Amino acid sequence: MNPLYPIEWAVAWLMVKFHALLSVFMEPDSGLTWVLSIVGLTVVVRTLIIPLFVRQIRASRAMQMVSPELQAVQKKYKGKTDQESRQKMAEETMALYKEAGASPFSSCLPILLQMPIFFGLFRVLFNKLPDAAAGEPFGPLTTELARSASDSTLFGGVTIADSFLNAGDGGLTTRIVSGVIILAMCAVTFFTQKELTMKNMPKAALEGPMASTQKMMLYMLPFIYVITGPGMPIGVLIYWLTTNIWTFGQQYIVIRATPTPGSDAEKERHDRINAKRERKGLEPLEFTPPKKVAEPDPEPERNIRIQPSAKNKGGRKLTDEEKLERAREARAKAAEERRQAQAAAGETPTPPKGSNALHKNAKKKRKK
Repeated sequence: MNPLYPIEWAVAWLMVKFHALLSVFMEPDSGLTWVLSIVGLTVVVRTLIIPLFVRQIRASRAMQMVSPELQAVQKKYKGKTDQESRQKMAEETMALYKEAGASPFSSCLPILLQMPIFFGLFRVLFNKLPDAAAGEPFGPLTTELARSASDSTLFGGVTIADSFLNAGDGGLTTRIVSGVIILAMCAVTFFTQKELTMKNMPKAALEGPMASTQKMMLYMLPFIYVITGPGMPIGVLIYWLTTNIWTFGQQYIVIRATPTPGSDAEKERHDRINAKRERKGLEPLEFTPPKKVAEPDPEPERNIRIQPSAKNKGGRKLTDEEKLERAREARAKAAEERRQAQAAAGETPTPPKGSNALHKNAKKKRKK
C-alpha cells in the first residue's frame, strides 16, 4: 500500500474544495482558479503548522544565543580525541542545549512535516491528475475536474501539470514561467535566511563555525531550487513559492515583535518605540541597563581610646577628678572632629548621646 495515499487524498480534497469555493465568482475552467486553489491549500497547511513554526523560531534564537558558549566548549576540547574527552564534550554541549532550551532538530520540524505534503501534491499533479483525466478518478478528484485542471491554461498554454523539462503545449512560455517562479523562490529564500541569520543574530553569534555554516546555508538553499525546480510541475512550484512567501512574512512579523537580544533587529525595535513616543511628546526610554558602579565600603569608625597620663606637664600627679575631666575633654574633642568630618562629607552629623551632660558637668567644675 502507498504510505502517501492518505496525504494524497487530503491534498486532492482540499484542492477540490477550494476550487468549488472559487468557482462561485470565478471561471471554473480557468487556470487562475486552479492556481488559487493550490494557494489555498498552502495557506491551510501553513496555518496548521504555525505552532511548529514558532517553536522553530525560538529554537533558532536559542541556538544563536548559546553559540558563544558552544564555541568555548569546542575550544576547550580542541585537539583531544580520546573517548573520555569526547564524551565530556558531548555532555557539556547537551547541558548547554538543555539550559538554553535549544534543540538543533527543532528548526527542521516544519520542513520535515511539509515534505510528505509536498510529495503528495507532486504525485497528485504528476500522476493522479493525468490518470483521473484519462478515466481513473482519484477520491474527490473526479474525471470531469481532472480534465478541467489539465485543460485549464495560463498565459496562453501553460498548465499546472507542465514543468520546465516537460513543457507540454506551452513550450517556451512554460519554461519562462517555470524559470521566473524558480528565481522568485530563490530570492525569497535568500532574504528569509538573511533576515534570520544576519539581522536577528547578536554580534557574538556572528563568529565561529556555526556562523560559517549559517552563511553557507544562505547561498546553498536557493541553489537547491535551481537543481530540483526544473523537474517540478508548475503547480508544485506555486505551492513552494507560496510557502516561501508565507515563511518570509511570518518570520518578519515574529522578528519585528520579539527580536533576539543584542541583535540589530532589537536595536531597530527600540528605535521604533522611541520614535513613536517622541511623536506623542513622551520622553525616550533607555533600553540599555546602566552599569552598576561598585560603591566603596564605608570606612569603619575608629574607636578612640583615651589613656590619661599619670602626671601633668609640671610633673605633679593628677587627682582622679582631674584625670576624669581630661578624659571627658579628649572624648568631646574626638567627637567634634568626627562631626566635622561627617559635615565635610555631606552627611548629617549626629551629636553623641550625653554630650550636653558632659559640657554641663565641665562648666560646674570650672565654677567650683
